[in-house]
Amino acid sequence: MNLRPSLRSTLACLVGGAAAVLAPAQNPSGGQQPAGGAAAPAAERDASLQISEYVRRVFEDEAGHLWLGTNSDGVARYDGKALTWLNTVNGLAGRAVREILQDREGAMWFATEGGVSRFEHDMFTNYTVGSGLSSNDTWSMMRDKAGTLWVGTAGGVCRLEGKSFVPFAIPAAEVESPASRFNPRLVWAMFEDKDGNMWFGTDGEGARKYDGKSFTSYTMKDGLAGNQVRCILGDRQGRIWLGSSTGGVACYYGAKFRRFTPEDGLANDRVYGMLEDKAGNMWFSTLGEGVTRYDGTSFRVFRENGGLTRNHVQSIHEAKDGTLWFGFSGGLFRFDGTGFVNVTRNGPWR
Repeated sequence: MNLRPSLRSTLACLVGGAAAVLAPAQNPSGGQQPAGGAAAPAAERDASLQISEYVRRVFEDEAGHLWLGTNSDGVARYDGKALTWLNTVNGLAGRAVREILQDREGAMWFATEGGVSRFEHDMFTNYTVGSGLSSNDTWSMMRDKAGTLWVGTAGGVCRLEGKSFVPFAIPAAEVESPASRFNPRLVWAMFEDKDGNMWFGTDGEGARKYDGKSFTSYTMKDGLAGNQVRCILGDRQGRIWLGSSTGGVACYYGAKFRRFTPEDGLANDRVYGMLEDKAGNMWFSTLGEGVTRYDGTSFRVFRENGGLTRNHVQSIHEAKDGTLWFGFSGGLFRFDGTGFVNVTRNGPWR
């Protein structure tokens, strides 16, 4: 990344680990906020520490760089040699980075509790309710097949049209004994299936499928594992998997659901994230019991047994080289085939 002279002087690399300020912020109206002016977070000053207390998102960009979203320290990028940190001091919209993606132009996007940030050419462009978002409290993002960016917020779903966001109304669903972590308008997960249907996972009202004309609602009475849908994934067979924070996982076969719970071998029923690896195995991350791998026949549970974490796993990512990365409570880990290797700011990255 080529830094302008005014920024290059502010970039300080620590031995084996973190780097400091990268860029000023920019809002959609064009105003710039200079970098600096506040002390760096404590976690940024010691390269021997964990990446962060919570690594809640791991993402690999087109160049092969890893982006690590944290719960309180912004986002870190590992380029194969060193870590570079971006946080609110640099212009990031919030401290908690809940989702990361890259658009067709190569720009990076971050969903935070303070809005959505776009990062390109060492500059941030921040989007908030003033830019059309239903809420600054953003939880999910998706880029559909047409390239349109969708954002799930605490106030509903919005999609980017031009330089601003436009709300996308999702009808309410009737739910027996409704219960939400925050509120039923919050959209935790979004997914576009192979047929172009849009799936939305809500906080307490199950899932919605939009076929371009109308919505279909799925709740526990339809076979969903739980009405708080934290994650949605489509596998290579065309099945749709929906993970719940209250009832395990449900797999949709096109006409009905099959539910998986701890009785089947799932570590617990608090599922936070999912991944299908290159070998076709399904991975389910849980809050409190590590991760579960399902090979289509049997389940196997993997936990961090070194006492470094509480076995809350918020992110799973398979890199281009086949490495499986996991964001835990307690830090970043990679899977070595049998267990987890803790990767701190000093590595070992490989």
